[in-house]
Amino acid sequence: MHRAGGAFGGLHINSRLLIPVPYADPEDDYTVIVNDWYTKGHKALRDMLDSGRTLGRPDGVLINGKNAKGDGKDEPLFTMKPDKTYKYRICNAGLKSTINFRIQGHPMKLVEMEGSHVVQNIYESLDVHVGQCMAVLVTANQPPKDYYMVASTRFLKTVLTGKGIIRYTNGKGPASPELPEPPVGWAWSLNQFRSFRWNLTASAARPNPQGSYHYGSINITRTIKLVNTASNVGGKLRYAINGVSHINPETPLKLAEYYGIADKVFKYDTIPDEPPAKIGEIVTQPNVLNMTFRNFVEIIFENPEKSMQSWHLDGYAFFAVAIEPGTWTPEKRTHYNLLDAVSRTTVQVFPKSWAAIFLTFDNAGMWNIRSELWERTYLGQQLYASVLSPARSLRDEYNLPDNALLCGLVKDSPKPPPYSV
Repeated sequence: MHRAGGAFGGLHINSRLLIPVPYADPEDDYTVIVNDWYTKGHKALRDMLDSGRTLGRPDGVLINGKNAKGDGKDEPLFTMKPDKTYKYRICNAGLKSTINFRIQGHPMKLVEMEGSHVVQNIYESLDVHVGQCMAVLVTANQPPKDYYMVASTRFLKTVLTGKGIIRYTNGKGPASPELPEPPVGWAWSLNQFRSFRWNLTASAARPNPQGSYHYGSINITRTIKLVNTASNVGGKLRYAINGVSHINPETPLKLAEYYGIADKVFKYDTIPDEPPAKIGEIVTQPNVLNMTFRNFVEIIFENPEKSMQSWHLDGYAFFAVAIEPGTWTPEKRTHYNLLDAVSRTTVQVFPKSWAAIFLTFDNAGMWNIRSELWERTYLGQQLYASVLSPARSLRDEYNLPDNALLCGLVKDSPKPPPYSV
C-alpha cells in the first residue's frame, strides 16, 4: 500500500546505441506520472481493506505528485523551447482509476508503449489504464505562453481532474482556463485500443525488426481462461480468479520450489484452464499455475463485472491480440490481430468484456499475474505462473544468490545442488 503514499517513480530504459530508434532524438525527455490520490494515508487504506471494505472513490488526481491551482503562481512542471520536439513518457501509477491524458493545444504523436515501438499515430488525448505506460512526441509550435497538461479520471460518476503547467521558455501569459474536454464512454477507449499497432519496421531490442517475430503463425499449445469475481468470505470482501483468492504462504513460493518442497507449501493448478460456467464460493489459498517451459500460450481475461480491469504479467511481454465486449468463445479467434498487435506488459478489460493475449513462457521463474487495481491485488486477485526449465541450466535460470534471505520452511535448509551450464 506504499503506492498510495507516493512510493513510486520513473525508470527510463533506452535502446542501446547500435539500435536505431524510429524518430529523431528529442530536445529533452520528460517523465509524467499520473495517479488517482486518496487523502487517507496508506495505513488507513490498508486497514479499510483488512476490515473487508473497498477503498471507495479517490479524492483527486495528481501529475508528478502535484495539481496546479491555476492562480498564476504555479511553477511549471516542464519547459519547452519554441519549435523543439519533446518526448513525454506517461505512466498511470494510480491505485484503481483509468486516466485520460491530454495537453492543451498540443496533439501527441504516440511512439512507444511498454517497451515496443508503435505506429506513430496522432492523438488529441490518450486513455492510460492502471499500470500502463506510453511515450509521445510533442512539438512546441503554439503561441509562446503556458499550457495545461490535464489528467482526468474515466469511468467514474464524478470526474476528478489534475493539472500541470508546461511553460514555453519565451512564454508570455498564463494558460487558458478552458481545459480540453475528456472523452465520454468506454467504446471510445476500446476504439483507441484498436488503433494501437506494432511498428513492424522498427528495430527490436536486438538488431532485428520487431516484425520478424511472426507470433500469429505459432500453434497455441494451451488456452487459459481467467475470470475475475468479487465476493464475501467470512463477512469480508475478497477478489478472486476462477473462484480462488490468492494468499501468500509463510514460505515464499519460489523458495519452496527451488528447495524442492513445493508440495508442502502449495498445490499446482488449483484452478482449471476452463472455469465452470457458474463460479461458486471463493476459496482462499495460494494460486499457482504450472506452465510448460517454452510453450506458446493463449490467456483470456474475462471481466463479467461492471467495473474496469487492468492486468499485468511480470517477467514477460505479451501480444494483446483482442479486446471485445461480451464473453469469449473459440470462434472469437477469427477477430484476433495476428499481424501487428503491440507487444506489451499490461492489458485492460472493459466491463462485461474480454481480452486475449499470446505469449511464449520462455523465461524460467515464478511470475506474478495480477490485477493492477491494487485493492483487488491486495485482496487476492492475483496468481503465479511457475515456469521451470527441466535442464536446471544456468542458460535458463541463475542459482539463488548466497546472500538471499531465507524464511519459512527453508530457513535452515542446506542449499540445493547448483545449476550447471
